[in-house]
Amino acid sequence: MSRRLVYVVGPSGAGKDSVLAWLRHHLPPSPTVHWARRTITRPARAGDEVHEAVDPPQFLALRERGAFALAWQANGLHYGVRASELAPIEHGGWVLVNGSRAHLDPTRSRFPGLTVVHVTASPDTLRQRLLGRGRESAAEVEARIQRTQTLQLPHALQVQNDGALEDAGHQLLNHLQTLPGWPE
Repeated sequence: MSRRLVYVVGPSGAGKDSVLAWLRHHLPPSPTVHWARRTITRPARAGDEVHEAVDPPQFLALRERGAFALAWQANGLHYGVRASELAPIEHGGWVLVNGSRAHLDPTRSRFPGLTVVHVTASPDTLRQRLLGRGRESAAEVEARIQRTQTLQLPHALQVQNDGALEDAGHQLLNHLQTLPGWPE
């Protein structure tokens, strides 16, 4: 059953959110596919993913009460996926989670056999995208790119997002359609 948890990861600049948005728009509606809504300590903004926005004390209180099946910190924010968001798995459904590379090992421990999707891009593409954002210095961007080179995910479904978003989206959709039991 854990393989029905599709945990999508990727480095900053790889376009993971864009690929997931493409998939969400192009995936035929199915009652057996659920998109897990994350709880994040970030205000909701137009154009961002739809999430439950909470402040840090609220997040910590939810975590203390055991509300989250998954919880992690990244880039100064807290992220969580409520246990209720994974409930469709218990009924034969599929759940897609916008996850974290840093939290992959604990997630694998809790859900052995989960399906991992790794959205990535070449170092040159990552560099161009990250520098284009203007949030980090050139040295910080290079350090971030070096960290991406050390991560090995040999059993993950690989999505290379160096070209057109549609190409990467089709890669992801094609991978999902090869999974046993994925809805047609």
